[in-house]
Amino acid sequence: MSDIALTLVILALVVVAFVSGRIPAGLVAIGASLALLATGVLDLSQAFAGFADPAVVLIASLFVVAEGLDATGLTGWAGQQIVNRGGTRVGVLTVLVMLVVAVLSALISVNGGVAALLPVVVVVASRIHVAPSRLLLPLAFGAHAGSLLTLTGSPVNVIISELAAETGHGAFGYFEFTAIGAVLVVGTVLITVVFRRWLVPDRVPATMPRDLSDHARTLLSAYAVPQPFAMVRVRANSPLVGRTAAEADLESVAVVQLIAVQGTRRRPAGETIQAGDRLLVRGDTSNIKTLQRKAKLDGPTGKRGGRADALIDATYGVAEVVVAPRSSMVGETVFPGMITDSGDLVVLAVQRAGEPIDAATTVLASGDTLLVQGRWEALDTNLADPALLVVDAPDQLRRQAAPLSGRAWVALTILVLMVISLATGVMPAAVTGLLAAAAMVLTRSVTVERAHRSISWTTLLLVAGMIPMSTAITQTGAAALIADGLLSVVGRFGPLLVLLALCLVALVFGQLISNTATALIIAPIAVSVAAELGVSPLPFLMAVAVVSAAAFLTPVATPANFMIMGPAGLRFGDYWRLGIVLVVLFLAVAVLLVPVLWPF
Repeated sequence: MSDIALTLVILALVVVAFVSGRIPAGLVAIGASLALLATGVLDLSQAFAGFADPAVVLIASLFVVAEGLDATGLTGWAGQQIVNRGGTRVGVLTVLVMLVVAVLSALISVNGGVAALLPVVVVVASRIHVAPSRLLLPLAFGAHAGSLLTLTGSPVNVIISELAAETGHGAFGYFEFTAIGAVLVVGTVLITVVFRRWLVPDRVPATMPRDLSDHARTLLSAYAVPQPFAMVRVRANSPLVGRTAAEADLESVAVVQLIAVQGTRRRPAGETIQAGDRLLVRGDTSNIKTLQRKAKLDGPTGKRGGRADALIDATYGVAEVVVAPRSSMVGETVFPGMITDSGDLVVLAVQRAGEPIDAATTVLASGDTLLVQGRWEALDTNLADPALLVVDAPDQLRRQAAPLSGRAWVALTILVLMVISLATGVMPAAVTGLLAAAAMVLTRSVTVERAHRSISWTTLLLVAGMIPMSTAITQTGAAALIADGLLSVVGRFGPLLVLLALCLVALVFGQLISNTATALIIAPIAVSVAAELGVSPLPFLMAVAVVSAAAFLTPVATPANFMIMGPAGLRFGDYWRLGIVLVVLFLAVAVLLVPVLWPF
């Protein structure tokens, strides 16, 4: 069997595997690379070239940059602006949601933008008594349109730009997508807002998430915590420096109870207090002020004020947990102010049967609830223990209630510098992305662990595995063969109708399989078609990018579509009503506007 035949057979099997959904997409892509290697279509270096491809490096870097923005509270802040400025008017909220997610998607990718705003948008819908689907479907579709505003909006854009460079016509610039993207964003918003009553389904999920924006205050009230909490910071000249928590004896200084010492790193109980440490204390407001003066402590760190704000900020949070049946914690003794065995969580209060326990110590029983506080990362790590049942996920609470971190401006500066570098091309895009990701970690805008978790390995495997498939389609002549077949049918009608036919094929593929995989399959064919016609490949490549983003008709077309399905209560067939209208818009832009901006 010839290399062309082998490539087409493997391609057909890959498409079937993608459509069936029985095998993870990343595994299908890697399987395609291995199949091309095993059949001799590609050699070893070509089969694994995808893992060293600059596009993969850039995409991985963008995941870390996006996580840095989220970790410092910037994406949560953007969501809160929707809450503060949108009021109760559904039309205004729809416009705000779509514009904000479009901008976020342009900067941190479609999936990052939707994931960042989804919890806030659901809460907004709950507050104004509107079905979540009314805002969540516009959220996802607005993100798809916004992905075409910049190079970093989607892995597809990065792939298309790299392929354009390989054709000798130069890569697409960072803002070269913007003209097309702006038209699509405006068109998508207008269509959605004007026709939302007829095109956006009215669905309600089985369970609605809770509004956690004032959750800390609610918990303090529920646990009947009698005295205010405050977070104070130790100055370098404080007499507490060098003392252990036990030696500090704050009650003798100002009748204030020391709940916990929170440093910049984990400090097991018994370590000495250091300058810069934060002390979580409890007592009357007047006594806390007296303590600040006598012990040379900076005032409460929460800018918003109030005892609840001492418990939640960009670094620290609270969680309510239930002791599970047959838990290993049954029979253990706890007390308010107790540090957990891990050394990074503190017990604030205990409830039994819905009533606060006032005793100095409590022997835990199944069903008891504990209010604990610690770093957000520590809450995520420790509360994964099956011995405890978490009432509200810390990540949801952080997104809704935590204020901007002090490093938010650092993360924003890194983002701006990255955009400037990508826009000016002063260094390769992959290098810029790596530097931005490294800067996020080095400035502690995001931890190494969180940066690692943020990377979508499925996406990277998909891209890295399908790049060899794209290479094989071009190298074996399969792309030219398919291009010849396409041109034999519509070639005599000119490049415009050929472009339309190619876009229709890409649209169908994009509804059934990943739009990233679609681009990697269709783009080399587009280049071959342009070569056969003797015209520039740029309009063909840009059109492929546009229609690849038009994945509106099914929930499986993109992770963003699937992400909103549960929270919105959507069914499989709910996407097509608004989706089909937007598909026509994207197709019209790809076929009619793209050739004007990038002539044949």
